[in-house]
Amino acid sequence: GELLINEVAPRPHNSGHHTIESAYTSQFEQHLRAILGFPLGSTKIIMPSVMLNLLGEPNYSGNAIYTGFNESIAIEGVNVHIYGKTTTKPYRKMGHVTIIDETIEKAKAKADNIKNKLKIIA
Repeated sequence: GELLINEVAPRPHNSGHHTIESAYTSQFEQHLRAILGFPLGSTKIIMPSVMLNLLGEPNYSGNAIYTGFNESIAIEGVNVHIYGKTTTKPYRKMGHVTIIDETIEKAKAKADNIKNKLKIIA
């Protein structure tokens, strides 16, 4: 057999941000438990989830304006995390959205809606 490793990140990682809402113990809490010598928590999923990165839109640079924010947070199960960066540029990571729902299909449908609704321009 062969083991291929793409990346080692001995820290909370962007790909696990969904655990804040979707798991009994988030990656952040789990990391703290590990480094403090506490028992690790359950990583069982509470609800299916989808995570989207919020990136600055192409062709926009300057003070960040979040369009569609109010409409997005009004949707049940949609959790918007803004990182507090005041300026945007094309494809700059400005935050992420975690969508939880009873089924992965419902979460994906909401994610498609959010992708078309929530934009970061300047």
